[in-house]
Amino acid sequence: MAKVARDVMTPDAECIGENETLLDAAKKMAANGYGAMPICGEDNRLKGMLTDRDIVVKALAKGKDPSSSRAGELGEGKPITIGADDSLEETLQTMARYKVRRLPVIDGHDLVGIVAVADVARELSDDRAKGDLIETISEGPPQQKVSSPH
Repeated sequence: MAKVARDVMTPDAECIGENETLLDAAKKMAANGYGAMPICGEDNRLKGMLTDRDIVVKALAKGKDPSSSRAGELGEGKPITIGADDSLEETLQTMARYKVRRLPVIDGHDLVGIVAVADVARELSDDRAKGDLIETISEGPPQQKVSSPH
């Protein structure tokens, strides 16, 4: 049986609350070695993804105070996600289409994990496919913001 996103994801993804500060987020990221964290709302729904780069470029570089700015302020638009039972092929296609290295994995409306490009690459037997995948995702951000089909 073909593997799906839930088979390769990191389960129990830790969230940063939408009302937590960017300073709190940065501390959690540093303590755990994360480059990104999902932003979860008070309703336990995914509100976006926050990266260490977002904190630097969208907050610090613009003079925002990380101890008073909220994580939810940087969650823009509907986050790009993958369904827990979506195929690895669809996971790869979504990563390539949206030029993302990490995808929140959802089951219904619940965040159940995170799948990273490395998780998927480990499942690929062909080294050329791995190289093509990383090259495609690394080409840069898409030209325009788009919403996920999920």
